[in-house]
Amino acid sequence: MPKMVPELAPIEVKRLSHPGEGRSNAMFAVGGVTGLYLQITPTGARSWILRTTIGGKRRDLGLGSYPDVGVGQARERAREAKDQVWRGIDPIEERKAARAALAAAQRRGMTFKDAFEKYADAKLVELGTDKDRIRWRSSIDRYAVPHLGDMLVGDLTVQDMLRTLEPIWHEKTDTASRVRARIEAIISWATVAGHRSGDNPARWRGNLDALLPKPGKIADKGNWPAIALDDAAGWFAALRRREGISARALEFLTLCASRSGEVRGATWDEIDMKSKVWTISAERMKAEKEHRVPLTEQALAIIEALPRQAGSPYIFAAPRNGQLSDMTISAVMRRMHAHEVRAGRKGWLDSRSSRPAVPHGLRSTFRDWAAERTDYHRDMAEIALAHTVGSAVERAYRRGDMMEKRRQMMADWAAYLGVCDA
Repeated sequence: MPKMVPELAPIEVKRLSHPGEGRSNAMFAVGGVTGLYLQITPTGARSWILRTTIGGKRRDLGLGSYPDVGVGQARERAREAKDQVWRGIDPIEERKAARAALAAAQRRGMTFKDAFEKYADAKLVELGTDKDRIRWRSSIDRYAVPHLGDMLVGDLTVQDMLRTLEPIWHEKTDTASRVRARIEAIISWATVAGHRSGDNPARWRGNLDALLPKPGKIADKGNWPAIALDDAAGWFAALRRREGISARALEFLTLCASRSGEVRGATWDEIDMKSKVWTISAERMKAEKEHRVPLTEQALAIIEALPRQAGSPYIFAAPRNGQLSDMTISAVMRRMHAHEVRAGRKGWLDSRSSRPAVPHGLRSTFRDWAAERTDYHRDMAEIALAHTVGSAVERAYRRGDMMEKRRQMMADWAAYLGVCDA
């Protein structure tokens, strides 16, 4: 019977060190599982080794490096490996086979970005003009590749399509519809070319039409349901009482009169804390023109109170460091409305359509405030909303963006919403 080794605690394992004699690796039995050792090299590198007998031969099976693999996890891996041996499975050979299968699959596989390039080489020649081809490529590069580019085309699912399309489906419906159709064409090409099998996850009929609103229905709605002016301060106070990153993103969106996609995609390097300006690149703007937003003290306070998530450039980062989805921010407003209704009140409704207000409608609330409750020039409000102002000639001669005047306007807007320190 093998000699039982006392089970070392994590702190005892941490204190183990190479004895410094000779150049061979030192092996320390840690107990808990027979044959489990911590191997320490003369340079101090540490790794887990399971010594066991497989098919009558003693074998050393690596279980990972320490401390990436902790004591408890190493013991669990050792138990699983010994169980495999008991069942007649060689874990070393099985691991080799799994790695070989993965490598073969990767060699066979094609990423969405590669499929896009192959499809473009074969099919874009059919489009009428160079401008059409550039527009086609640009839409995929901008809206699809960041989400799907590195994924194997054979692994794409409906959920990947939603993750790609939802952020632009409501705000840029026509563009989103074209992007969907183009993704569908790329995946169809990949299927026929033998790089994937099964249904096309980007197909509309009988597929995405069950999950996304029909583009025509969105367009037919006209104006987005907005918070009534007289309800704005009460609604904003209720929002500020809510917790969570999505609520803070919605609060920032309201103070800046910005679009959801602009806020969700906001990165730390776009903010100049010293000059109190948020600069959004042309690539992220609907009008494809750089837009500067003067930040009120409350908007800055929201940013300053947020922790920076390691590995994420986004200010309002999702739990896994990516962008928040448009649906996440919309859900905050839906929950706020539902809370009011449950309390026996009318909820946060658009005064004209009587429909529940949505995030994009907050821009209409801001525009109504500027027109009905202030003397600010119409162009200032339009510039704040990043709308195109004036004729081509007027725009050619206008060099500034009324930044300092807009700064005061946004401070007044914050005060109207009831922000005391605006």
